[in-house]
Amino acid sequence: SKDLKGAMEILIEQKRQKLSSVEKLDEHMDFASQLIFAQNRGDLTAENVNQCVLEMMIAAPDTLSVTLFFMLILIAEHPTVEEEMMREIETVVGKQELQS
Repeated sequence: SKDLKGAMEILIEQKRQKLSSVEKLDEHMDFASQLIFAQNRGDLTAENVNQCVLEMMIAAPDTLSVTLFFMLILIAEHPTVEEEMMREIETVVGKQELQS
């Protein structure tokens, strides 16, 4: 477990260094990049980033919850996207009450 965490920390650091040297960020904005930028903004800790990437890599049972957590962070950061999603939900569901 320690070896895997250590290897993950090295990979994340390599990704961080790569991001600092690229010319066009939009070509490198994958899941790990978004997590690193969330850490830079203070939204996540280094441990949060390491844990999220580790869980995604090993496809643990928490993978879905991590993905949903990340998706909710992105939606919260982009209110116009959230409004558009709500309009689409209302278009599909109409006046019916939402169900699981």
